[in-house]
This record gives sequence, structure tokens and C-alpha cells, in this order.
Amino acid sequence: MSKTTRATQALEKAKVAFTVHTYDYDPTADKVGIQAAEALGESPSKVLKTLMAEVDGKPVCVIVPSDREVSMKKLAAAFKGKAASMMKPADAERLTGYHVGGISPFGQRRTVPTAIEIEALAHDAIYMNGGQRGLQVRLAPTDAQAALRAVAAAVVA
Repeated sequence: MSKTTRATQALEKAKVAFTVHTYDYDPTADKVGIQAAEALGESPSKVLKTLMAEVDGKPVCVIVPSDREVSMKKLAAAFKGKAASMMKPADAERLTGYHVGGISPFGQRRTVPTAIEIEALAHDAIYMNGGQRGLQVRLAPTDAQAALRAVAAAVVA
């Protein structure tokens, strides 16, 4: 497994301090983020999942703790929209250039508006996908927010 991805390159370019962590990705896991947290020995609230959605038909990225679900109503409100829905996996892969299970908010093919769950900012460090299945980056949540120019919002149900 390569530890250099578009995501890690984007973090280096943004001069964000991070460490790389690998784990055995289980494609059969019901909840990939929970499986990653267990494999890393971390609380699911610190291992964030990257989801691609649409607000009023426009693509957005939303980052939430792996043990939480996104509220579509709150997501739409975070982007001052009326309606939100999850993006189809094939569309998410095409837009980001990453495979589902390995979608990182960093280094996506196209920059889209991003929201990070405000609860995640309370941690000293969080884990986020590093751009491939089985690869996580550990960094300060405020650094992640700044690098992504993400809006901090309450988006979980």
C-alpha cells in the first residue's frame, strides 16, 4: 500500500502536520468507518467518515464521526439550501477520483463546498481517510477545517 496519495500530497502542500496510519480494510464491514475505528483502536467519534452529498442538486462534501448519521435537513441548512440527498456511489467516485471506502476530503479531483461536524472540533486529533482504503491520516481537526475551508456545522441527526 502506498502511503503517498493525492490526499497526503494535498496536506503536505497545505503545510498541515499529519501522521499516516494503515489498517486492514474490510470491504464486507457493515459500517466501514466503525471498522476503521476498531482496527485503529480509536473511538468512532474521533474517526471521521467523508460522505459526498448534494444540496439543491450541487455537490458537497460532509465529514462526520463514523458512529453518527447525517441529517439531510441540517446538511441543507449548513449550505443555506432547501434539500439534501446522498450522492450515488458511482457519482461520488467520478467526482472525487477516489473509490468508495477510500474517499478523502483532501485532494479530490474537484473542490466542492465542505462541512465538518462541529462536535469533531472538540478533539485534539481526529482521523480522516487518507485517499485509499485502509489508509487514515491523523491531524488536528482545526487544521483539517482550515485546509478544506470547511464550514463547521451541526449536521448529524
